Amino acid sequence: MVFKKTMFLLLLQHMVLTFGHPSSGDYNHSLLTDKTALLEFRNTIVSDPNSVLTNWDEAVDVCNFTCVICDRRGHRVVKLSLNGTNIGGLLSPFISNLTGLRILRLSDNHLFGLIPSEFGFLRRLHKVWLNGNNLQGLIPETLSLLSHLTFINLSGNKLTGVIPASIFSNCTSLLFVDFSNNKLTGEIPPDVGHPPGIWCLNLFDNHLSGKLPVSLSNSSMLLALDVESNRLSGELPSEIVVKLPDLLYLHLSYNYMVSHDNNTNIEPFFTALTNCTDLVELELAGMGLGGILPGIIGQLATSLSTLHLESNRIFGSIPPNLANLSNLMLLNLSTNLLSGTIAGEIGQLENLEYLLLSNNSLTGTIPTKLGQITSMGLLDLSKNSLSGEIPASLGNITRLNYLFLDNNQLSGEIPRSIGQCKDLHKLDLSYNLLTGRIPQEISGLNEIRIFLNLSHNRLQGPLPIELSKLESVQEIDLSSNNLTGSIFPQLSNYVAVKLINLSHNSLQGQLPESLGELRNLESLDVSTNSLSGEIPITLNKCPSLTHLNLSFNDFNGSIPSGGIFNLVTNASFFGNPHLYSNALKEYFPLRKMKCSANRCRK
Repeated sequence: MVFKKTMFLLLLQHMVLTFGHPSSGDYNHSLLTDKTALLEFRNTIVSDPNSVLTNWDEAVDVCNFTCVICDRRGHRVVKLSLNGTNIGGLLSPFISNLTGLRILRLSDNHLFGLIPSEFGFLRRLHKVWLNGNNLQGLIPETLSLLSHLTFINLSGNKLTGVIPASIFSNCTSLLFVDFSNNKLTGEIPPDVGHPPGIWCLNLFDNHLSGKLPVSLSNSSMLLALDVESNRLSGELPSEIVVKLPDLLYLHLSYNYMVSHDNNTNIEPFFTALTNCTDLVELELAGMGLGGILPGIIGQLATSLSTLHLESNRIFGSIPPNLANLSNLMLLNLSTNLLSGTIAGEIGQLENLEYLLLSNNSLTGTIPTKLGQITSMGLLDLSKNSLSGEIPASLGNITRLNYLFLDNNQLSGEIPRSIGQCKDLHKLDLSYNLLTGRIPQEISGLNEIRIFLNLSHNRLQGPLPIELSKLESVQEIDLSSNNLTGSIFPQLSNYVAVKLINLSHNSLQGQLPESLGELRNLESLDVSTNSLSGEIPITLNKCPSLTHLNLSFNDFNGSIPSGGIFNLVTNASFFGNPHLYSNALKEYFPLRKMKCSANRCRK
């Protein structure tokens, strides 16, 4: 089969060199032929919202067509650049009549259909961009006839089938190849490393299987290799990366690769990586890699800025010499089996912007020295077994946007210094053992736009009215604490809020009528408190409200009607012995519901 394909390609190449395109006539195409080809292409375009093809007309010199460039003598069209013009229509085979074309840019449009096999006649083509369209079908094997091709980008389409091996064996001038974000299957061609000068290979987000071809070890000029989100298998490619000293970007995440020694040893791979002395990004996430996080990780290139090792089965402690990676900006070790303490040396990574250590078994206290990383925007230490107090030094990280310390065993009071992190968008301290009052300084976090979650702690005291200044918050959850006092009417300041949960506290007084002003409120839960008075009828004016739980309080009077009150069930009001239902003509009993997974009953 391989012999037949090779003979076919050689025969087709002979036809191109000897006779030219079968329908094109003489080898020396005229500029008139180029113009005809472009006009035929225009006729297949059904959408041109930006009117870029308006002057593509018989009466206009083809060299003056928008997005068309001719050679210096004006004899041939050498460049067609319609990228990002939003044109839509069939990718026409008439383009193949532009046999003088050197650059073809049709990316980020709405072109559909197949990549024409006739493109194999564009034998002077050096660069082609077809990415970001709706192209389907196979990658034509005739593209391997483009012997001058240096740059090819077919990413972001719906291409299927295998990658033609002949593209890499015949197009030896290739420098850049991007077939990512398609639906390609089969194995990566064994000759993928044959072009000696290739420096970028992007094959991510496909359905490719098999092992990484050993021929990649011949690609000594390779700078970027991205094959993540495929179905590749085999051991981590130590024998390949050790021969790629100039490698800058290595993305292998979300495949089926394993570490050495039956997925128990990742040290040989990291040892091989120390030969990549300019490495910038390393991504090995989501593969279930097993083994101890080796100390040699601290000997990787100091140029390393991104390290993804999340969602594996890496165990042991975090080596303190990670601090040697002085240019690290992102460190993600979350969702592993790591144990031990967080070394204070991590605080020396002064360029770190994202630190994710969540969902491990880390113990001990949060290092005070983390407060030295003032450039950090995200700190996620959630879902561990960390204890002790939250360091006040975290307030020094004034650029912090996201702070997740939930699901630990942290104790003590919430440090007032957190109020200095005025750029926080999300703050989650839930499911800890925090005590004391909610500090008034949290009101300074007026950039909190997503959520504030202090639930499931041991916080006490009244709700600080200063919380009403968080006007942009979308979710606020203070449930399951020991909060007392009343709910302040200034809750109506939460103009963007979608969820309010104050349940399982000891709040008293009336529910403010001002809650009816919250136009975006979707969920309100104040159950299991000691609230009293009548239920505000204004709640029926909340157009987005779909969940309401007022159960187990001391509300009295009758349940209002209209709006949310016509949507919820009686379960929203149980445990209010003085609350009367006009519809049922009865009071609600002071007893809990028996609930299964799917329904509740008395």
